[in-house]
Amino acid sequence: MSIFKDKVLLITGGTGSFGNAVLRRFLDSDIREIRIFSRDEKKQDDMRHALQNPKVKFYIGDVRNRQSVDNVMPGVDYIFSAAALKQVPSCEFFPMEAVRTNVEGTNNVLESAIAHGVKNVVVLSTDKAAYPINAMGISKAMMEKVAIAKGRSLGKNAATTICCTRYGNVMASRGSVIPLWVDQIMEGKPITITDPNMTRFMMTLDDAVDLVMYAFEHGENGDLFVQKAPAATLTTLAEALKQTYAKLRPEYGNTEVKVIGTRHGEKLYETLVTREEMAKAIDCGNYFRIPCDTRDLNYDKFFTEGNDEISRIEDYHSHNTRRLDVEGMKELLLKLRFIREDLGLQPRAKAKEIRSE
Repeated sequence: MSIFKDKVLLITGGTGSFGNAVLRRFLDSDIREIRIFSRDEKKQDDMRHALQNPKVKFYIGDVRNRQSVDNVMPGVDYIFSAAALKQVPSCEFFPMEAVRTNVEGTNNVLESAIAHGVKNVVVLSTDKAAYPINAMGISKAMMEKVAIAKGRSLGKNAATTICCTRYGNVMASRGSVIPLWVDQIMEGKPITITDPNMTRFMMTLDDAVDLVMYAFEHGENGDLFVQKAPAATLTTLAEALKQTYAKLRPEYGNTEVKVIGTRHGEKLYETLVTREEMAKAIDCGNYFRIPCDTRDLNYDKFFTEGNDEISRIEDYHSHNTRRLDVEGMKELLLKLRFIREDLGLQPRAKAKEIRSE
């Protein structure tokens, strides 16, 4: 018997890539009900027709609207809070929209969860929340602060446990670069790279679900969990894609790479754990657990309990983690379902033109 037996799980933003990955993990389990909450009726309709599963219930609503969140909450045991605006350029040009969804929306979910006695909430964040330089990262950093503060105020042994997960780029999630580059390769266009030396963490959607599950099972109020992950330069990723798709047509291996320059708000490398967080991080093997700061709002106490180790500690970022070479990157790419489908290694689950996980 699993901890999800006969339980009700709510996924906010559940029609996204993460929500679909969770459904693949849970549909054949002993969970009683999975509630998909989002504002996109088209994606809900597509998901509903594809699944035809009575365990999955669909709710139209928006995390920005507390009443619509309250409507979906009765009877919920657990929540994976994934609703977000997450594309860097769109958040950069419309920062208040990012605030309304990522910060205020998450706060609505947490307050509603507490009011309805939800047992466990895991909030999904991003590496861009560490030392944020763009609107998306700043809004996600504030989202983390809101969730951690809520968890800290609840304390240990509370009826509701709130913790966060932070992870790097999820390979082939909707709107990410891998599906774009595959389309460019197959259409005979150049691969457009912003900066060849830029590094990014590489995680699969299954890795992201594993991280959320680990946080769910081990988290205490106010905890932040990070999964250790390898990284690769954009040059390595592009070359690995070219070589992988050359198995379909040899000319794909000769695709031109065009450097177009850094976009609004992009970083050269991504930090998953800041040095301030590393000073208190607990190494759990494949994960870091970062407990919340339990000191109170007493400035004298704060300054007398400072940590001089912080200045000697290094961040955990995509330039200093394990670096993948082209062969290692190709091996990781073959874990992606749509690439395996393109190469004829498994039957297609979605339309050919849908290149995302």
